[in-house]
Amino acid sequence: MRLFAAVLPPEDVVDELAAEVSRLRTLPDAGRLRWTDRPGWHFTLAFYGEVPDGVVPALSDRLARAAHRSAPFPLAVAGGGQFGRGRALWAGARGDLEALRLLADRAEAAARKAGLETGEHRRYKAHLTLARSRDAVDVRPYTRLLAEFAGRSWTVADMALVRSRLPTSGVPGEQPRYEVVERWALDGAG
Repeated sequence: MRLFAAVLPPEDVVDELAAEVSRLRTLPDAGRLRWTDRPGWHFTLAFYGEVPDGVVPALSDRLARAAHRSAPFPLAVAGGGQFGRGRALWAGARGDLEALRLLADRAEAAARKAGLETGEHRRYKAHLTLARSRDAVDVRPYTRLLAEFAGRSWTVADMALVRSRLPTSGVPGEQPRYEVVERWALDGAG
């Protein structure tokens, strides 16, 4: 299974973001970007890639422990930026970003402890991908609007293990499908 750990915003937060994305999609060159759909809006904590079926129980057990050790924390979708000279446009976060980084570190450590190869450790950057492009696009007008955006705050109370199914039809614009495999409450036990 192609898996990742994530924080999933609640539906009303996604609604606020959808309104902002609708505004962004009216800007010039919006058609040059491949916009992600609502089901793909999440804060990835750790991406695991293809995980053998036999490793999933150990990974789930380690993620449950990570969630148990992590306390709930406030978060909001706010601001935004780009990666790769306009190849990815994203919304950012505000709130307890240190707690979010710690949860990401724990989700990455869970993979290592379960026996998965995690590659090179990178400093966590909280982002929710809104659009991608194969070519460099000047996204400065988008990032200027996103800089003004601040959604309502919510309490992150759980972490999810999500399965990603990549498009196979070859139909242009088809989006990956996401399925929550398991969720764990953040307990704050240590």
